[in-house]
Amino acid sequence: MSTVIKVLIVDDSALVRGILERGLSKDPELRVVGTAHNPYEARDLLVELSPDVMTLDVEMPRMDGVTFIKKFMAVLPTPTVVLSSLTTRGSTLALQALEAGAVDVMAKPSSAVAGGLEGMMEELIRRVKVAARARVARKDAPVLDAGTPQAALDNTTDAVIGLGASTGGVAALTRILPVFPGWSPGVVVVQHMPAGFTRDFADRLSEMCKMKVSEAREGDRVLRGHILVGPGGDKHVEVRRFGGEYRITLTDGPPVSGHRPSVDVFFRSLAKNVGKNAAACLLTGMGEDGASGLKDLRLAGGRTFAQDQETSAVWGMPAAAAQLGAAERLLPLQEVPRVLVNVLSS
Repeated sequence: MSTVIKVLIVDDSALVRGILERGLSKDPELRVVGTAHNPYEARDLLVELSPDVMTLDVEMPRMDGVTFIKKFMAVLPTPTVVLSSLTTRGSTLALQALEAGAVDVMAKPSSAVAGGLEGMMEELIRRVKVAARARVARKDAPVLDAGTPQAALDNTTDAVIGLGASTGGVAALTRILPVFPGWSPGVVVVQHMPAGFTRDFADRLSEMCKMKVSEAREGDRVLRGHILVGPGGDKHVEVRRFGGEYRITLTDGPPVSGHRPSVDVFFRSLAKNVGKNAAACLLTGMGEDGASGLKDLRLAGGRTFAQDQETSAVWGMPAAAAQLGAAERLLPLQEVPRVLVNVLSS
């Protein structure tokens, strides 16, 4: 991708196209390279202009936006921000767009369109820039290349993103989980939290995130586009492999590193069962839980990171990981989603 982000605008309204073109062009890091009023025009411009990001309406003549996403993602994957009055947060259509391959969705104002669009331009610019950093793959092809038959088995199984946190973790997770694109590899979260709280936390996250969010249950499969929040209280959370699938196992046992669920137990399960198909980050928290497990994952070939001191509410658990050499890099909180997704897509 070049320094200047090339943007293609697709909307059947000339008024909207004009407002978006003028608004986006005010940012020196963006350049609108073309506009289209229907998916057929957009298809030709995608080939001709190779934009870095596309903004896309859903309601258009001749073909709806979700169908178009499915078609072009199969042949010319392009980071896409869906902008439509129908894609209110949490709507079925928004989820369909994300499942089809859109990186982000924004709700277009349903009234006073001109003023409303201008008022949301700063946020749209931010999301376009985030989308430009996303790595999108052909929807009909595996993300990773296959090598030998055994490598093919390893590379075509699902990937897992693991996040562990304690003190300050709820706020940190609330900031970063909504940033993960809807097509992200499955995310499993272990947050130190009492029993009964994690279901409500998952429900609140589901209203914010592009990915589907739920409290993890025994046997749940770790799936692309899904976030599973480990239940707090009396069970450890592990990820185990069943054939080509990764599934949640909730196990009994005493507290480990002072906690149940323990991030160490979780990360060690990733090391044993997922290995190089895993990427994990140890977030803010008091104590050392997760540091040893993260080291095991790194030795098993997984990609491992920890939150940096500047953005941590409590730099205890990440500091312990850094001291052990468990983390290959320390990351500012805002970089965590992009890095974790990219290392599993490269």
